Amino acid sequence: MGIVYSRPELVQAREQWRNAGKTVVFTNGCYDILHPGHIRLLERARSLGDVLILALNTDASVARLKGPSRPLISETERSRMVRALEAVDAVAFFDEDTPRELIAEVLPDILVKGADWAHFIAGREEVEAAGGKVVALALEPGFSTTNIEKELLARRP
Repeated sequence: MGIVYSRPELVQAREQWRNAGKTVVFTNGCYDILHPGHIRLLERARSLGDVLILALNTDASVARLKGPSRPLISETERSRMVRALEAVDAVAFFDEDTPRELIAEVLPDILVKGADWAHFIAGREEVEAAGGKVVALALEPGFSTTNIEKELLARRP
């Protein structure tokens, strides 16, 4: 089961992983309704290295980005769900609109986002300047939290 880290704890753990020669992969998102697309992206991200960090938007950050009806699931429960996934080694929260500051502190070896964000990957400049790699992974067709939410609302009697 993955571990929840505070920022200072994550930076310290990152240093330990670096010293141990481990390749650290970082990705982020809201993960409001965990679906197969999320799981497959996390598994593919984890396959790129030895440690996968998943940074989750806080509830306040999700509400700013997605609107007042979101998140549907609290950050505590979202964290509990993703930590149960074999692919996720570490979870951290960020309250900003993007994880750029957290990424700059952690400086992962590989930064991963879904291809839907290929036009703007927060932290790209920092990771590449430090010699890291940025990867945009193809999305699993047919899965989107926003579309799932719309479909559920459309099915209401």
